[in-house]
Amino acid sequence: MCVVPAKAGTQFPNLAEIGNWIPAFAGMTFAVGMQPRSTLVLVGRFGAAQGVRGEIRVKSFTADPLAIGGYAPLSDETGAKIFAIERVRLLKEDMLVAKVRGVDDRDAAQALTGVSLHVPREKLPPPDDDEFYVADLIGLVAVSPDGDEIGRVKNVVNYGAGDILEIAPATGDTFLAPFTKEVAPKIDFPGGRIVIVRPAEVE
Repeated sequence: MCVVPAKAGTQFPNLAEIGNWIPAFAGMTFAVGMQPRSTLVLVGRFGAAQGVRGEIRVKSFTADPLAIGGYAPLSDETGAKIFAIERVRLLKEDMLVAKVRGVDDRDAAQALTGVSLHVPREKLPPPDDDEFYVADLIGLVAVSPDGDEIGRVKNVVNYGAGDILEIAPATGDTFLAPFTKEVAPKIDFPGGRIVIVRPAEVE
């Protein structure tokens, strides 16, 4: 399976990009009835100032780049600073030009360069029955097929050859596990668990 539209070398920062969803794959089972987690999901990032009237470039991570203008509240990664987008237009591909409320000159816009934009997970549209957001994988308890806890999903990375789970055990170094039906045959969202067959155990 694949994350769309992850790019080679992408590493998600604890919170995953909206627009990145993973389709369920043959042989995988997962429990339904999951409740949205109260977390923040990365949806974009401020770029350079555009002109002298406070406009700023925004790199959008949403499936429809312009959709970022419709999400609220938008905040920084801490949730402490809130941004309201008054208007937005497409510059090219996933790059937008936006006017943020209260940002009225180039200096104020430039001060936002590099700030990430997040939205509460519960504000996102629910995924289809056979899909789920990458963000929902973060924090799941990884267990063996026998139910023994082996760690927690810390991150999801993709270097171009497929999605990989970064799992942090209670002690010791993190390890990587390919996100395939052989390695991750079952996900229990309501229970907050994912079954992991360690790669060495996969025939």
